[in-house]
Amino acid sequence: MCGPALIDEETKGQIAAFNAVRGEPSPSPFGPNDQIGMLNLLSPDLARDQLARADGSKVFDMSVDLFMGMPTWTAGGEPPYSIWMVHTPRGSVVDDPIGVGAEQNDYVAWSADAVSMFTHCGTHIDTLNHFGYRGRIWNGFSADEHLGSLHWTVAGADRLPPLIGRGILIDVPAAIGVDVLPDSFAIGPKALGDALRRQGTEIRPGDIVMVRTGRMRYWPDPATYLPREPGLDRQGAVYLAEMGVSMIGCDNIAVEQLPSEDPDNWMTVHTYLLAEAGVPMAEVVYLEELASEEIYEFVFIGASLRMRGATAGPIRPLALPLR
Repeated sequence: MCGPALIDEETKGQIAAFNAVRGEPSPSPFGPNDQIGMLNLLSPDLARDQLARADGSKVFDMSVDLFMGMPTWTAGGEPPYSIWMVHTPRGSVVDDPIGVGAEQNDYVAWSADAVSMFTHCGTHIDTLNHFGYRGRIWNGFSADEHLGSLHWTVAGADRLPPLIGRGILIDVPAAIGVDVLPDSFAIGPKALGDALRRQGTEIRPGDIVMVRTGRMRYWPDPATYLPREPGLDRQGAVYLAEMGVSMIGCDNIAVEQLPSEDPDNWMTVHTYLLAEAGVPMAEVVYLEELASEEIYEFVFIGASLRMRGATAGPIRPLALPLR
């Protein structure tokens, strides 16, 4: 069987996408205090069952490394990734920063550094407070009530649980016979369905789905990786969300097709998935190794940094093939 699995009525009632109203944040089917949306479908039982199937002899790292000059979102004036030394072995001899004297500074070779980065830099998860409508986000939380001077008090990266579940790769370029999707290619239900049928892959509620565009073939050149990216359109996002997926990831910068085809919404998939469907998004995910070995089902393991209130959490996701 391939495509979506049959969904029983009880599970359907837990999938926010079925009751979504366009342009309005959805109430959570998991209650008024819920801050993680469809990640609630991940459970200890699911984690146990998936780990029992894992072949730990090979691990696929789905993250990119962070470095100065890397491709990252700066379209709105966001800061690029920066790293700098705050202590060096010879500098400590000159500066004596902690007052231990030249002899110790010469003996103890001390290096340390600091970083500054946009939270949406590199491989990361967009949290449910990242996008909404008219000042309100997932589950009706509002900027007036839940956004302080420093960060949101709800739905931030610190709320994300460790993620262990059934991972699925949907290789769209392979299904249409190309290495990389064309610029601004819209991945809709047909493209997703064709890829799933080609792979013989079934999507089940709670799955963590990674969509490949092939854009990582251009990494790390910002001039080819960033502009006019292929990605999900709203219809493609609805198709996956109504299957009950717990998270959607992609190998591009924004998951969605850019520029948006919606003249009224420059981030139509972000607003839909995060505010209406309650589906967090993973971006800048490295999928080339999985695709080259045609691994379409795997055990997904990952945990975001617990950055309080943040609209994104850096993550190093891992894929373990099945036994």
